[in-house]
Amino acid sequence: DPRQASLAAQRLSTQDIVAVIGTYGSSISEATQNIYDESAIIQIANGSTAIRLTEKGLEYFFRTCPRDDEQGKVAAQTIEKLGFKNVAILHDNTSYAKGLAEEADGILKEKGVEVVFFDALTPGERDFNAILIKMKAANPDVVFFTGYYPEAGLLLRQKKEMGWDVPFIGGDATNHPDLVKIAGKGSAAGFYFVSAPLPKDLDTEEAKSFVAAFQNKYGTPPNSIYAVLAGDGYRVAAKAIAVTKSTDTDKLADYLHTKLKDFPGLTGQISFDEKGDRVGEVYRVYKVDDQGQFILQP
Repeated sequence: DPRQASLAAQRLSTQDIVAVIGTYGSSISEATQNIYDESAIIQIANGSTAIRLTEKGLEYFFRTCPRDDEQGKVAAQTIEKLGFKNVAILHDNTSYAKGLAEEADGILKEKGVEVVFFDALTPGERDFNAILIKMKAANPDVVFFTGYYPEAGLLLRQKKEMGWDVPFIGGDATNHPDLVKIAGKGSAAGFYFVSAPLPKDLDTEEAKSFVAAFQNKYGTPPNSIYAVLAGDGYRVAAKAIAVTKSTDTDKLADYLHTKLKDFPGLTGQISFDEKGDRVGEVYRVYKVDDQGQFILQP
């Protein structure tokens, strides 16, 4: 809830805090950015991918996750690679989902792929039959849904119940094991999504050690990448403090912007550009198999 996030940021800004790790949602981060910036507190988001978050010139904002333009590019490449020619794009009007939808729409049209449907659903609703019927009438080869996993799970279940076997592709907010619980294995099978790699597919020694420590502490491994990306945020903040021997946030921000290069992060090498964006490609493509497992695609 952006309002709760704003209140939390205001509370934190009155304390002796150097850096804040988070958050997961773009609209949540957006509600906190200016508060942290005005208080000169480093903010390192772990799952906020909306492009505009780093287009504001905020000196203290960073993110270990990639941006929606990279995600849109990988989604468009996947749609093209799979041979789909007519695409329906569905979002939920949140900062993240609408931004990703608009990014993919532009890239697909440049590639000569026809976008036959572009609209939004209302998150939190339970019955999506009306919008599914509307989409079906547009006769797409594939649906790219840019919203979150609860709605994605219901869409997959309800389109199967209505006998529509069009393939669905999701963005990284559909990367959650509860997607399969909501949709059911039969309905989720064949669903593609674009995401940073899952913890089980991270091959660095740092990541393997982190996942083992996480499992030892909590009894299960991290079930999505966002805990790992938050871990990366903590590690780069700690590195900046150790190297600069300072908790002056101007010095820390300068170090992260200009001097941290190819840091061995849990999710791969980390560097930041002048905007605070992570440099380099991170996204991968996954497909849900008939057992509900998320399988990394070659």
